[in-house]
Amino acid sequence: MKVVALISGGKDSSYAMMKCIQYGHQIVALANLLPADDSVDELDSYMYQTVGHQIIVSYAECMGLPLFRRRIQGSTRHQKLNYRVTTGDEVEDMFILLNEVKRQIPSVTAVSSGAIASDYQRLRVESVCSRLGLVSLAYLWKQDQSVLLQEMITNGIVAITVKVAAMGLDPAKHLGKELTFLKSHLHKLKELYGINVCGEGGEYETLTLDCPLFVNARIVLDEFRIVLHSSDSIAPVGVIHPLAFHLENKEKDTLSSGNEKVNDLIHEKVGSVIEVEGDCLKRNETTSQSTTEITDLVEVKHGGLHISRTKNDNTFSISCWLQESCKTCTALHEDLEVVLKHIESQLARCSFGWEHVLYIHLYIADMNEFAVANEMYVRFITQDKCPFGVPSRSTIELPLLQAGLGRAYIEVLVANDQSKNVLHVQSISSWAPSCIGPYSQATLHKEMLHMAGQLGLDPPTMTICSGGPAAELEQALENSEAVAKCFDCSICTSAILFTIYCSKHIPLSERHKVQDKQESFLKQMRVLELDKASKCKVLDPIFLYVLVPDLPKRAFVEVKPLLFVSSNTDMANVTDHNLSSKMLPNCWGFQKAHWHDSCIQKCVVRGKIFAVILSITNDVIAKICSESLGANEDHQNSIKKGHMERVARFCIYLLDEVVMENGFSWEDAMTLRFYFTSHDMTLETLSPMFTSAFKELTEMGRRVQIGSEPMFNIIPVLGAGRSASMDDVITCELLAQKH
Repeated sequence: MKVVALISGGKDSSYAMMKCIQYGHQIVALANLLPADDSVDELDSYMYQTVGHQIIVSYAECMGLPLFRRRIQGSTRHQKLNYRVTTGDEVEDMFILLNEVKRQIPSVTAVSSGAIASDYQRLRVESVCSRLGLVSLAYLWKQDQSVLLQEMITNGIVAITVKVAAMGLDPAKHLGKELTFLKSHLHKLKELYGINVCGEGGEYETLTLDCPLFVNARIVLDEFRIVLHSSDSIAPVGVIHPLAFHLENKEKDTLSSGNEKVNDLIHEKVGSVIEVEGDCLKRNETTSQSTTEITDLVEVKHGGLHISRTKNDNTFSISCWLQESCKTCTALHEDLEVVLKHIESQLARCSFGWEHVLYIHLYIADMNEFAVANEMYVRFITQDKCPFGVPSRSTIELPLLQAGLGRAYIEVLVANDQSKNVLHVQSISSWAPSCIGPYSQATLHKEMLHMAGQLGLDPPTMTICSGGPAAELEQALENSEAVAKCFDCSICTSAILFTIYCSKHIPLSERHKVQDKQESFLKQMRVLELDKASKCKVLDPIFLYVLVPDLPKRAFVEVKPLLFVSSNTDMANVTDHNLSSKMLPNCWGFQKAHWHDSCIQKCVVRGKIFAVILSITNDVIAKICSESLGANEDHQNSIKKGHMERVARFCIYLLDEVVMENGFSWEDAMTLRFYFTSHDMTLETLSPMFTSAFKELTEMGRRVQIGSEPMFNIIPVLGAGRSASMDDVITCELLAQKH
């Protein structure tokens, strides 16, 4: 991509540019924001470093690139973490600046910044990029600061301190000193006082005088004076005010032999400086009138439209699909529009909106139409509609048409409050895959962390890693762990459930390697985590493997972790997997048998969360139906003739039993899914069977609320199960939570 680099003059923005080139991008322009008054060194700004701005003008010549500069006219008006367009805010100066860069250099598609740890700054850069249709590149994001500092020095960044403001940093001693001189002292201060060695807490600021990107000249600071902003005896604050500097030209033969790539990309001798003026441009938003028109809450009329809803009043799921539309000529975008509009109307009936949605499962019939599906999706679910954060999401191709469904099937998890905590990083970085668009990496709500489906993407390049299915799984787990760390937890100690979607394109011989990699990776991680924190309470997660026709980017695997993030620092006695059983009345003549336990996987956080996977294989079906099958009958053929009703009753019976045994009820259910794999059955056939079983359970006196819609979701897949064999006929997945 062709990149405009936001530069403050500091080491971080300089090294971020070097990382951009490392990953194959081309820096074509520089952009800088400076005070309106040249005599002012530092502004009272949450966004911009301006100390040393008098020297930045020389970067154009040093790098041979055009430098766009704008004098900051706004101030900090919108101080909340998630930025919303605010007239007169200093962020709008960045918007005007980058908008002018894009106007003059239309080939620019990305913006580089040196963000390391500040969500406040990153989110504002991402907001501006989103409005301008640009990609945010933040290759330093979430990187270890000690490692970064050493990398900057090793890779030839010569930077001096131009501001100090921390305990242990003395303006008289430490201003104007190079990073190489200060490195050991900064690490000592980290040990003593916990400072950020890269200055991310405002401890110090730097000015780059030379680096490999300065192909034409280096900067020499001849004279400066120290200005004390605070003479505090503990942490005095001082800045450098430059008085004189000059450029020292570089000869070609003195350039480092390791910088050929830099020299190829940056070859102009002289760069121009463009002053960007103007007050407030018209908002360059991509919002169109059609968005409002599409999402009008009109009554959807469609004969094949179906909906399901769980009965939990606090956190519940709503699903919507079309039946029989596969027999018509409707396209994906038409089916998806109908389904999204109907879900929106269902939310409105509860006085909810998209901002109440925690998670979205987007199931489509053809992954080749992913772009079409995403285009329709973003016309409904936008950041403007979700001020507290857009939902997390997973996208899967399912055999919908073969099951008698339409081309789109949506499931949303909804909360009746807005207490969610969303992680939505749109910048491309080395940390974890970005979510460029209206979905988030993870959503935390009521101690449950719902993570977006993770592919085996290499974060800095956003391409699927090489090495096959097992390698993809390992990368996906590493990405999941990076996300989990942002919530102070780990997938190896806090996971409740792992859903591993496997593409049918994985060779059969490779599927078990995927499972082996999952087990070995988590085992190794758990050893490391327990070494770090011996008192850490470890959950025993359950696993669900699902075979699907295709995944985004033609990936082999997609991992969807669900984690428990305790709000109580004392995890003792939180988990328990051996709760005592209660003797429950038998249903439909089923008797408690020892083999029932072999069908069940469960993870319980006592009094809070309950997750269970129930696997029904052909062998289990043979046992279920043994009383009604003749001795010489083929049980698989008999299932087609009516025994599936007994299988459905058994599923409900066993789920009911395990739910009650563990101190939960059906009213606690957040999601209930039935994955089916028989090509001889359709959702239209199965749904009445499970509906009937629930009604019969209610008539037996069990506490099950039966409404006008079913409380379960039936999902057609190519295979499912607790292992990579994925040989279940029916797989039941239940997630419950007490409030």
